Amino acid sequence: MHSTLTEHARCLYGDEYRPAAQPCRPDHAEHNFIEELTFAGAESILAMLHELCPQVVDGLLPVWVRNLAYRLVLLQRPGEPALMREAAQNLWLHGPDWDDIAAELTRRAEALEAGRPGSPT
Repeated sequence: MHSTLTEHARCLYGDEYRPAAQPCRPDHAEHNFIEELTFAGAESILAMLHELCPQVVDGLLPVWVRNLAYRLVLLQRPGEPALMREAAQNLWLHGPDWDDIAAELTRRAEALEAGRPGSPT
């Protein structure tokens, strides 16, 4: 068993900055990782994203895993403009299907920073 979410992701998807890891056991399917991701705390998820995809445009995590990870982080920490911008940048770089969502995240971040009434919390 993996001791961190990052180790589990690295085992399944690889890490372009480290030598190949020992592959997951055959009975340790991708759905086990997604279940772990689903219930992970924001700090664990961000640590995984930042370690495996430090430049946003790189990394071997599938785009759908990145999108899910950012969504889960934003649900846990909804009032953080910096996280909204980081998630938006990820969406723009791996879009264009999600450009409208990225624009909305950026707008919400700006509203929070400006302290405008009605901004999401």
